[in-house]
Amino acid sequence: MIAALAADVDWTLHSRPMEPTLPTLRSRARIWGKRLGLGLLAFMLVSMVAGVVAGFVIDQPRPVGTPGPEAEALARRMEAAVHADRWAETGALEWTFFVNHHLWDKQRGFVEVRQRDLRVLLRTADQTGVAFRGDQPLAGEDLREALADAWGYFCNDSFWLNPLVKLFDPGTSRSIVQVDGRDALLIEYASGGVTPGDAYLWLVDDDGIPHEWRMWVGVLPVGGVPIPWDGFVTLSTGARVATQHGEGLLGFRLDAVRGAATLEELVGDEDPFAPLLR
Repeated sequence: MIAALAADVDWTLHSRPMEPTLPTLRSRARIWGKRLGLGLLAFMLVSMVAGVVAGFVIDQPRPVGTPGPEAEALARRMEAAVHADRWAETGALEWTFFVNHHLWDKQRGFVEVRQRDLRVLLRTADQTGVAFRGDQPLAGEDLREALADAWGYFCNDSFWLNPLVKLFDPGTSRSIVQVDGRDALLIEYASGGVTPGDAYLWLVDDDGIPHEWRMWVGVLPVGGVPIPWDGFVTLSTGARVATQHGEGLLGFRLDAVRGAATLEELVGDEDPFAPLLR
């Protein structure tokens, strides 16, 4: 899904192989199929059923916005509202999204993705790394697939963590769309990420904090899917991120979200990425 996060990561590398051979079509399909997680797929399906019951179709055409100074100003106001400048000072983060637990050392470009008994450590620069099933290291095709899966999860899940620092990334365009008489910000990603061409329409409060986005993304068969943005928390560095997306059956959230200026401040003296340095 989704263009991913920090300016210190070259996200155009997402499609590069872990080794000189390209990932198999099977592994690519698995990454794309898992990307939104079961909770988001359930959200979409229930929303579609609810739409039919209510007498309307959820699928909406992608809007055409008006670019210009108003769009640029709204995007800057949104950045300021979530303290995007403090994101640059956040050197390490961890969070859980569905079954994936992430630890991100932004300063060194290292990522750990844990899922049940699988632990993957990878370098964001080239997606090479190591993986363990329990205490056993993986090799060959098992390692390649574990690295490819972890990179796909990280790209998706880090975008959900903070897409508001990606509003001015290379390949993005910003425009104003009127929604119920108010300015909304349409962000279109022409390049980068896992599915270039995706678009998101942000609905914003007067203080610049978004409360909803609507998605036109390649991995969903319908357009304009609305997702609430709520539960903003402030990290120790001052950066703000949303953790709650809806309530009850239709909701999902990011859990155990923490950030710090350095990895040592976040997790202590022991380096969890030591296997990448050997």
